[in-house]
Amino acid sequence: MSVRGAHWIFLRGLTRESRHWGGFPEQFRAALGPVPVHMLDLPGNGARHAERSPASVTAMVEDCRRQAAAAGIPSPFFVLGLSMGGMIAAAWARAHPAQLRGCVMINSSIGSLSPLHHRLRWRAWPMLLRLAAARGDAAAIERGIWALTSRRAPHAPELDRWTALRLARPVSAGNTLRQLLASSRFRPDGKPRAPLLVLASRGDGLVSPDCSRRLAAAWGASLALHPWAGHDLPLDDGDWVAREVNEWLRGSFEREQTEAETPRMV
Repeated sequence: MSVRGAHWIFLRGLTRESRHWGGFPEQFRAALGPVPVHMLDLPGNGARHAERSPASVTAMVEDCRRQAAAAGIPSPFFVLGLSMGGMIAAAWARAHPAQLRGCVMINSSIGSLSPLHHRLRWRAWPMLLRLAAARGDAAAIERGIWALTSRRAPHAPELDRWTALRLARPVSAGNTLRQLLASSRFRPDGKPRAPLLVLASRGDGLVSPDCSRRLAAAWGASLALHPWAGHDLPLDDGDWVAREVNEWLRGSFEREQTEAETPRMV
């Protein structure tokens, strides 16, 4: 299958759902062309908020594989994951490399490569505890999440949409804790066995960009750093993400395809 014809699966992070991607899928298609994009919800989030979240990234991978099979998504495909979604992408590429053409990790981290205070900065803990307790005004919680994950000025219509999502599809305290547990103890037994692009934000107030630097160095992956964006990089500058992915495809895949198709002189 051509790289440009491959399908893409998008995975969000802790307690977030497919509709939190906002306008990013359209930005992505504008840069790459009309590629098929599938946005999956993990158990406990979004349309599946009433389900029990797995307490391990491995179990989340298996759930995503079942979703992909049920949806008839042809492999090999690409997986793009933000934060915990990036962990799932890496674990998927490690355990089932034949299914993945490649994966993109955005502001993610690995427990065996980075200390806890880099994987989750201290200033984020009060808001995460409020999320885990599932208490407080929904609008106030979403404003707090925006402050933690974005470097842009708050955008009232988007915050209203986030608040409506929280009210309509609340994530339980138990599911929040299980997702935190799965993320905190994620330690893969080796690097992904598929091409990998790592994207990170210098302005990330939730996860240190050093986490991305370390995993890219350890795994020999391509790395690009955004100069100012926060943790939710697709929200802050989705066009930049799409351009970096497009350049990665050109450099890592299309050049290889061209070389493979070029006759050699003997």
